[in-house]
Amino acid sequence: MKPIRFTRGIARAAALCASLIAPMHAQAQTDIIERSFCVFDPVGANGPLFSITKEFQPVALQRGIKLNLRAYTDEKVAAEDFKAGQCDAVLLTGTRAREFNKFTGTLEAMGAIPGEREMRLLFNTLSQPKARPFLIDGPYEVAGVFPGGAVYLHARDRTLDTVEKLQGKRVATLDYDTASVRMVRHVGASVVGSNSANFAGKFNNGSVDFAYAPAVAYQPLELYKGIGDKGGVFKYALGYMNFQVIINTERFPEDAGQMVRDESIKRIDEAYEIIAEAEASIPDNVWVNLPQEDTAEYDKMLRQVRMSLLEEGVYDERAIKLMKAIRCRVDGARSECAS
Repeated sequence: MKPIRFTRGIARAAALCASLIAPMHAQAQTDIIERSFCVFDPVGANGPLFSITKEFQPVALQRGIKLNLRAYTDEKVAAEDFKAGQCDAVLLTGTRAREFNKFTGTLEAMGAIPGEREMRLLFNTLSQPKARPFLIDGPYEVAGVFPGGAVYLHARDRTLDTVEKLQGKRVATLDYDTASVRMVRHVGASVVGSNSANFAGKFNNGSVDFAYAPAVAYQPLELYKGIGDKGGVFKYALGYMNFQVIINTERFPEDAGQMVRDESIKRIDEAYEIIAEAEASIPDNVWVNLPQEDTAEYDKMLRQVRMSLLEEGVYDERAIKLMKAIRCRVDGARSECAS
């Protein structure tokens, strides 16, 4: 895939993020309301996500809201500013959003969503008005959830392709993500604490042997530098990344969240086209397909980690049950569906 095609995909992704806020004040009014929207973009204010979102400001103004946009390269800072009331709305990944809503923060549970069919069913379910009680926690409402794609393990050495070979290897691990830390330790690898702003750099400069990320991060974060000639991307979904727009309900109308969800579900095909283009941008010779027996072993491990985190209260039981029901609806032959 040519770089320009990938850039166009990212631009559409940014436009999708921006459009989620658009419907909030589509009522007839003359008063202009100012609201702040903190946007996580790994590249920052010069990144494609924030740049396209910035171009949306005139559209939002026509709907009666003046958006004051702020770019963040570090999700943690964006989340903290949102909690402190410095942002009225924020765009975060699903894992970081867990502190605002445990239910939606469980949607990125490892192995809980195997693929696109399951994720589409999940999004359709959560977009229904009757799902709103699950999306509100205190003053926060998850106004929109949309896919970021499957999370893949990126390796500097493609021969490290079994669980046994992971032992002792260094993995750039999001230190705030309990599930990832648990998984890395479960396979005997070494946790190298990282965050959204520095994990790519650690992988690219050789400070770690592995990093995990969705395909949409491959080009913008230059993960191909860490892959080099000997590395690869293992084509096995460790989890399914999503992005969430969270609003402070005290700063928006009562029906704002549902309007955002109605708008986002209309654009689900656009989101998946972006993901498809991003995955196609990774060269065929970089992908590493795991043998069936290794895939089964990974499935087993992810379930063990998922259930242990559920028992410890890290995950929301309602979300875990919902995703299991969806998996069994798509593939009733799964062994777990007998119970």
